[in-house]
Amino acid sequence: MPSRVYLDWNATTPLRTEARAAMLAAYELIGNPSSVHAEGREARRLVEDARAALASAVGALTRNVVFTSAGTEANALALSPGLRGRSGEPARRLLVSAVEHASVLAGGRFPADDISQIRVTRSGVVDLDHLRALLVDGQPALVSVMAANNETGALQPVAEAAQIAHEAGGLLHVDAIQALGKIAFNINAVGADLATFSAHKIGGPKGVGALVVAEGLAGLEPVLRGGGQELGRRAGTENVAGIAGFGAAVKAALQALPEDVERMASLRDRLGNGLRAVAGATVFAEDVKRLPNTVLFTAPGLKAETAVIGFDLEGVAVSSGSACSSGKVQPSHVLSAMGCDATVAQGAVRLSLGWSTGPDDINRALEAWRKLGNTLLRA
Repeated sequence: MPSRVYLDWNATTPLRTEARAAMLAAYELIGNPSSVHAEGREARRLVEDARAALASAVGALTRNVVFTSAGTEANALALSPGLRGRSGEPARRLLVSAVEHASVLAGGRFPADDISQIRVTRSGVVDLDHLRALLVDGQPALVSVMAANNETGALQPVAEAAQIAHEAGGLLHVDAIQALGKIAFNINAVGADLATFSAHKIGGPKGVGALVVAEGLAGLEPVLRGGGQELGRRAGTENVAGIAGFGAAVKAALQALPEDVERMASLRDRLGNGLRAVAGATVFAEDVKRLPNTVLFTAPGLKAETAVIGFDLEGVAVSSGSACSSGKVQPSHVLSAMGCDATVAQGAVRLSLGWSTGPDDINRALEAWRKLGNTLLRA
């Protein structure tokens, strides 16, 4: 029986060998990283090594990396009304792109009345003119624009959004969870004031995330209060093994990045071409820069939930969009924001690749789609 093909890497990734080894070593330790004795110092060393690895990868200072329980918690921590913008005044409102992850659309600790959405184009890219229009009243705002969309793969103009936000006296938060390990990302190069990351998207363990803040950022209010961990920005004993795995995954992902980008982009394009050749399929956001690993497609009359089950029965794991919402039978909010008809949005299927994806996996996926397309969409 042929092995299964995993093409849902944007949902989660396999644990990298390097991360597994780092975690197993960490599990041998007994110390609390806040303890001053030798056992505690050894645990602290693993946490700080991982902190330095992530800081180096994204161009931040080590002291400005805050470990959390997940990307969702990191986003909630970032979206703090107490943050002080370039004007020195606290951000009084939150502007989020309409295609953000649900954890950003929820608005963190901003009141619902103080949250506005930034429109996107039909290709799923943030409308910068609309962002400018939302900032004309002069009130300092925290702007949140993701680096890359988790469903379409569309890359967002975060550097331009940062400039616009800063000129208006505000700040920019970037959800870079899908970007890390797939494209180059540097917090200084894009002008981000805050950026969030998640270990399990790059081959680390589930249940570990991080918020990275720019040097000098003021007014960040912790979500969890108690002990003084993470320089008082996130209370709770650090998940030493998980953080060690995160650090090892970061190092491995960054080392392989140039080769992985070129290889995955080639496979992505081959996959997209093959999908389009059957049943009138179309690929979303194909006219803009995308992640090298992501293809979101549909076909006339296709039902995503039926297609996902069909692929699964053929031994290919795919999804119908964000893993946080793919179990819900409703149109993608991303495609709705792009102006897609609800019936079109309900047929969207996402295939996402990773470091171990090869040509044979693409062949299997296309073979499955040819079979499904000819069966499910037969007139």
